[in-house]
Amino acid sequence: MDIWVDADACPVVIKEILFRAAIRTGISTTLVANAFLRVPPSPNIRSIQVDKGFDVADNYIVQALQAGDLVITADIPLAAQVIAKDAHALNPRGEMYSPANIAERLAMRNMMDELRSQGAEIGGPAAFNLADRQAFAAELDKFIARHTNIIANKIRG
Repeated sequence: MDIWVDADACPVVIKEILFRAAIRTGISTTLVANAFLRVPPSPNIRSIQVDKGFDVADNYIVQALQAGDLVITADIPLAAQVIAKDAHALNPRGEMYSPANIAERLAMRNMMDELRSQGAEIGGPAAFNLADRQAFAAELDKFIARHTNIIANKIRG
């Protein structure tokens, strides 16, 4: 399993949690963005800069990921593509996207986009806070523990 990060809009505190997890676990973690990103020196953490443009980073991630990988993103259409490839998607607020909830999330996103395009003034998401950071860290730890157990069982079995 690898971790891919839609890094253009990922909060710095989430990147720091991911860096610590990658160093602690040895899981390959790749940040993809259309700007240069500095990452800690580690053999399992890297940054890939893609061209500027709409969905260029998203498309790179979708092309590169494998079934079972984890993608960190708040981008619901990207999360839907990830799930369609039998991979996993986690948003920076700690919500794991799944086949069971992604259609609802896409419908809500599309409805909000439609309302905005008609001139409705709809506020954006709440400010990122400590509870969001804690929820993300807890969900990431659960995912890594679950995945590590699956790999260990396959090796033993």
